[in-house]
Amino acid sequence: MTARIQKGKLAIAKELYDFIENEALPGSGLDSETYWKNFEQVVVDLSPKNKALLAKREDLQAKIDEWHRNNKFELEAYKAFLTEIGYLLPEVEDFKISTENVDEEIALLAGPQLVVPVRNARYCLNAANARWGSLYDALYGFDVIPEEDGAEKGKGYNPVRGEKVIAFAKNFLNETFPLANGSHADATKYTVEHNALVVTLKDGSTTTLAHPAQFVGYNGEAAAPNEIVFKNNGLHVIVEIDATSPIGQTDAAGVKDLVLEAAVTTIQDLEDSIAAVDAEEKVEGYRNWLGLMRGTLEESIAKNGKTVTRSLNKDRTHKNLIGGVTSIHGRSLMLLRNVGHLMTNPAILVDGAEIYEGIMDALVTPLLSFADIKGENEIKNSRKGSMYIVKPKMHGPEEVAFAVELFERAEQALGLPAKTLKIGIMDEERRTSVNLKNCIAQAKDRTIFINTGFMDRTGDEIHTFMEAGPFVRKGEVKSQIWFPAYENRNVMVGLKAGLRGKAQIGKGMWPKPDMLLDMYKTKTEHPEAGASCAWVPSPAGAVIHAIHYHQINVASRQQDLLATEALPLDDLLTPPLAKDTNWSEEEKTKELENNCQGILGYVVRWVDLGVGCSKVLDINNVGLMEDRATLRISSQHVANWLRHGVVTRAQVEEVMQRMAKIVDEQNANDPLYTPMSNDFENNIAFQAASDLIFKGGEQPSGYTEPLLHAARLKLKGYTGD
Repeated sequence: MTARIQKGKLAIAKELYDFIENEALPGSGLDSETYWKNFEQVVVDLSPKNKALLAKREDLQAKIDEWHRNNKFELEAYKAFLTEIGYLLPEVEDFKISTENVDEEIALLAGPQLVVPVRNARYCLNAANARWGSLYDALYGFDVIPEEDGAEKGKGYNPVRGEKVIAFAKNFLNETFPLANGSHADATKYTVEHNALVVTLKDGSTTTLAHPAQFVGYNGEAAAPNEIVFKNNGLHVIVEIDATSPIGQTDAAGVKDLVLEAAVTTIQDLEDSIAAVDAEEKVEGYRNWLGLMRGTLEESIAKNGKTVTRSLNKDRTHKNLIGGVTSIHGRSLMLLRNVGHLMTNPAILVDGAEIYEGIMDALVTPLLSFADIKGENEIKNSRKGSMYIVKPKMHGPEEVAFAVELFERAEQALGLPAKTLKIGIMDEERRTSVNLKNCIAQAKDRTIFINTGFMDRTGDEIHTFMEAGPFVRKGEVKSQIWFPAYENRNVMVGLKAGLRGKAQIGKGMWPKPDMLLDMYKTKTEHPEAGASCAWVPSPAGAVIHAIHYHQINVASRQQDLLATEALPLDDLLTPPLAKDTNWSEEEKTKELENNCQGILGYVVRWVDLGVGCSKVLDINNVGLMEDRATLRISSQHVANWLRHGVVTRAQVEEVMQRMAKIVDEQNANDPLYTPMSNDFENNIAFQAASDLIFKGGEQPSGYTEPLLHAARLKLKGYTGD
């Protein structure tokens, strides 16, 4: 039985109520009675609208399913049908967004973007502090530097590997901040004379930068600086000099490290990367965000027998070239991803029914941001008095308009200035993709971000076409014509709507956290595509990806793209259906194994341990970043093949049981892990994973949340009040 506090029509779980009363409201200037009264009013007014929008999703999908059951796919007929049912809307007139009070990290800077589960304080802090990261550490610890010719990582420091790291870093300096003559590898001294950088080379000659304006400052004495500050494409690189340090003493110029401005922005996540099914888990996330916004969040961890306390980094300063001191933001600018419109949560009941979680997030999270919005914190996030809320999983412009209305009502309820709450629109549902211009238009004075959430978007693609026929194999979905059109049109629609210089255009996650060499080789495609940010899975990943934003000037790339035409809507509307399904039994089994293993590896940690984002070993023991979006793809894909008789239920059941044993083996060393294979019938996680497939066709939009939430609540013993 959940202990609840009654406020009007709201029955609030005591844990959440106490957190709001004792931690969030004090210092906000709001009194409890007013807050809850306004809260109740917004909930009562907007819940019916929320419900109606979800019903419309279901209605449209039912019509689409019926059409596919009765028609062979033909593009023109299909477009006419989508237009007739109001799924494909006439495009609005041209416009430009007019969002104001946006921090430069979002409006002007291009760079990596981290996404991190806000329930985990250590991860939150690591991400917030990942604005600045060591290039030497990122190179040494990951596979960008191969472990060959004696360059193994090993347990202690390996000087051979160290040399290769330093050679890579010096080459980066040469490419990004070239000298007028010679190479950074031959530098023996960096000094500042008459506010200009002077570099002494090993042949005794001196030189400076080929582009002197790239040198913007230093720290220490001009004749012997300990930091040299460079800037390129808006991003800083700091050369750290200390000839007494273990690395510096091996370097002719005493260089001990390069510190790169890396994760310019971070999305602290209340959605796909966390499991938060009740008040207890929501409060954990809310509390961490409150600490981040007040600048007080700390986390103590035991390391080598000592307790280390992590907190938010202070701003950085350096001497500039006009005799003053320049302060640079010390932390990643943080956005907060709220949940979408679908889910409800038992944390608050309204007239006995669970509250819509998206409404709850909109009324709680800005309250937690008061100190930052009002500039009352010493360690700041926004210097413009804005709060940046990323809104996922919206279907079409009506749902964006609803989010805007919700934000307006939240501002009024909390006494915040109009348009304080900015919106990031995730383009990850098909009805948003095909009507993207109309979606942005609904929020043209609040939009600060659009991106291609390609994983969720792929899940929605499969669910929307569930009845149309079997899909190609999962690994081939991105090679079909819909996908480049989706990625390109998102950028082009964004640019034509005036996002350049005002808002972010983002690209999706690198899913292999340990394989940064592959990322280094391929993720240039995101800035090349005109994206001003792209998702990375770790602080080290952010440092490596930051190099790409030195190689490519995104602002000028966006300017070039404005002169081109977007890929056609017809491509976007063409589904990735298989031309034939004559796969061998071995190919079908491998596809099932890959999907089912990923599903089980993720679901068991989600349900049993409440871990919302995991590095899950795949069938080949490669660690892949899994969250609810990857789960949505895998479960919908198997459901689609089942629906069209490519595989049978018996085949899927056999593979699921076999993969469960493999997942159990992969987690055998985890003391918190409960094996699934001991009792398939009664294992809640295994049954949830099975339901995601066998009931996948009937899940709303193919989402995984309803089944996952139900399973975790069951595991926690919650059966309703």
